[in-house]
Amino acid sequence: MDRRELADFLRRSRERLRPREVGLPAGPRRRTPGLRREEVAQLAGMSADYFMRLEQARSPQPSTQLLAALARALRLTEDERDHLYVLAGHRPPAGPFAGEHVRPGLLHLLDRLGDTPAQILGDLGDLLAQNAAADALFGCVCTVDGPDRNIVWRWFTDPFVRSAYPAEDHERIARVHVADLRAAVARRGHDAAAAALVERLHGTGGEFTRLWERHEVAVRRTSRMRVLHPEVGAVEFDAEVLVTPAADQRLVVYAPPPGSRSVEALELLRVIGPESAHRSHVAGATGT
Repeated sequence: MDRRELADFLRRSRERLRPREVGLPAGPRRRTPGLRREEVAQLAGMSADYFMRLEQARSPQPSTQLLAALARALRLTEDERDHLYVLAGHRPPAGPFAGEHVRPGLLHLLDRLGDTPAQILGDLGDLLAQNAAADALFGCVCTVDGPDRNIVWRWFTDPFVRSAYPAEDHERIARVHVADLRAAVARRGHDAAAAALVERLHGTGGEFTRLWERHEVAVRRTSRMRVLHPEVGAVEFDAEVLVTPAADQRLVVYAPPPGSRSVEALELLRVIGPESAHRSHVAGATGT
């Protein structure tokens, strides 16, 4: 908790607001340039004494509930609210979810990556979009409707998905899926979509439940992966997970190590095109 910065931010935010902006009368004898402390406290449903101590940098750490009330009372933007939480020593709340809607600018970037395979994934594992290079490498998973587009679900239910990866990597990949899903479920606060997916996965058999009960948590950021392609053989990539503006979406780029055989394999794959992968029934494979 940075008391000094928090106090300054609260005071500046209070002074920027005008009474009419929050539905209060200005009054004839207003000496302060913005709202009075008592007015902010009233709007936030807290004591004026506690708010005064916050502005004087001598208060205990405020709760997240109190911070949310202050953010509403001071009409803070989303970025300002997050700044308030950070100054008070708390993690900001999750941003708004985009769901299955991918912004046009992100889709444009996906296509502009050209020969580099890339996908847009939801935080629970839903495959939302992929470019032509990823389509050629992993198969056209985007044609699958509903929850079967989820790569975690496919991994634990479709043996064809696993056949696209070396057998010695299966345990590691399964643990990566479950650990990343654990982190996403916790970030979402066990909302309905997350709870439904976990319940559904528990019904697939003992493997998912065994890994889930280990309570391993690891957000996917980067990893080395190998794909067994029926036309070009084994292809190795470094998967880089890039943050997107939406809290529940990520852009994953699959880059072959420089100078490796995988660079040539990717070029050959570009010439062959995605149709070859589809004919070879690689449609079950998705990036891991």
